[in-house]
Amino acid sequence: MKLADLATVVRSKNAGPATLSFDLMFASEAGYVRALASPALGVVALARLYGVEPQRVRVHPYPPAHAIKIAINRKLIAGTPGDRDVYGAQQHGPLLEIEL
Repeated sequence: MKLADLATVVRSKNAGPATLSFDLMFASEAGYVRALASPALGVVALARLYGVEPQRVRVHPYPPAHAIKIAINRKLIAGTPGDRDVYGAQQHGPLLEIEL
């Protein structure tokens, strides 16, 4: 099952100029637990997906809301030359196709 089929919300945004934040929200505890247990949402897999070193990735589960927040240190500071998404709002696309 793809993440896009299981999550009710998958979005990205800046968490300051140097960090991208991804929010994954699930309608049920079962979906949340399945996603959280998947190696595809582990630090190493996410680092590979976004082309960064694993130490740049942090995964923060939030059980009360059936949500997972992922923070990735950006390769470029938002708004610097070469940055193609100053708000970080278009970075969640690769997550949608992840197989859990």
